[in-house]
Amino acid sequence: MIHTDITLILTLSVLIWGSPFAAKLLRLPIPAIEIILGALFGFWGLIGHNTYFDLIAEVGFLYLMFLAGMEVDLKQLSGISPIILRRSILFLLIMAFFSVISGLLFGLNTIVIISMPLISIGLLASLSKTYGKNTPWIKLAFTAGVLGEIISIAILTVFDAASTTGMHLSLLVKIGYLALFVIAVYILYRMLHLLFWWFPELKRTLVPKFDTSDQDIRLAMALFFILISVMLALDLELALGSFIAGMAISAFFHHEKALETKMSSLGFGFLVPLFFIHVGASFDVRSLAIDGVISGALLITALMIGSRLLGAIALKHINGSRDALLVGLSLSMPLTLLIAVATIGYETKLLDLLHYYQLILASIFEILIVMITIKILQKGYERKQTD
Repeated sequence: MIHTDITLILTLSVLIWGSPFAAKLLRLPIPAIEIILGALFGFWGLIGHNTYFDLIAEVGFLYLMFLAGMEVDLKQLSGISPIILRRSILFLLIMAFFSVISGLLFGLNTIVIISMPLISIGLLASLSKTYGKNTPWIKLAFTAGVLGEIISIAILTVFDAASTTGMHLSLLVKIGYLALFVIAVYILYRMLHLLFWWFPELKRTLVPKFDTSDQDIRLAMALFFILISVMLALDLELALGSFIAGMAISAFFHHEKALETKMSSLGFGFLVPLFFIHVGASFDVRSLAIDGVISGALLITALMIGSRLLGAIALKHINGSRDALLVGLSLSMPLTLLIAVATIGYETKLLDLLHYYQLILASIFEILIVMITIKILQKGYERKQTD
């Protein structure tokens, strides 16, 4: 056991440190490299099941959602033009329609069809770090993505409850908890907004400009774990709590720009890579030999990306076709939610092993295809700008 734990720690240390070098050498996005390396080292037996690794990887996922929430500017969203809001909703409706229709036409598993329209902006935070949060298509993607994320998490919560409790009164109770939680968060947001308006110096007290005790990080982490605890108590999706915690930091403490940099460095330098490596390690490379795994995963990937590109037609009149294409691509990586649905479906026997592996592999394919495509499009655009 000691030898296994030591091997795991050393392997993870090398992968966290070495993955940026491998990504630069292979000219691939770092998250994709971390997933691939996790799968390979898991196949070689250097990464295996470990309670502490599983736990910290879960924290890494929640922290990724926290960082995604910090990228959301509530003031900007509340002041969003009605045209952009309508176009974003239309994008989500078209995407969901084509996802479901294509899934039915190809006779896919019901759980797979449910998972196809899901939207997650966790990896959008990674793209924002690479291309800049003020890039027009990144801002537009966050607008549409936040709406889709909230709806998707609500769907995931209902699906989780229905799969474990069935269509009984307990399901209605859980939906009621979710609705009350969202209402309570909104009321609390308005109250805090009013409080900070009357007492602006309170912000400086909570997050001082010159501080040697890292009070800003302490506050952010406290809020992160408090909201996770609330979601645990209500038996709701933890990702929603961590996402809202990030949004709260962005909404009330946006004056402290260094805080976002500090939190992002901790996440992308340590916790988030562990999550991606864990995703790769959880995929059994030997399952690639199972008939239908690769072809099924490619079909799911194509349908999910295709439905979002079709939906992006609704956005092309905002910033042009290129930005609409990039938004559609950037919202084609619901890695965390796909894995969550696949895990729930498999554990409740609603999904067989073949479809489980297809969904996991599809989530990996999406990251590889989308991030590489976005990188190529961005390089081509930058080349045109310099010419």
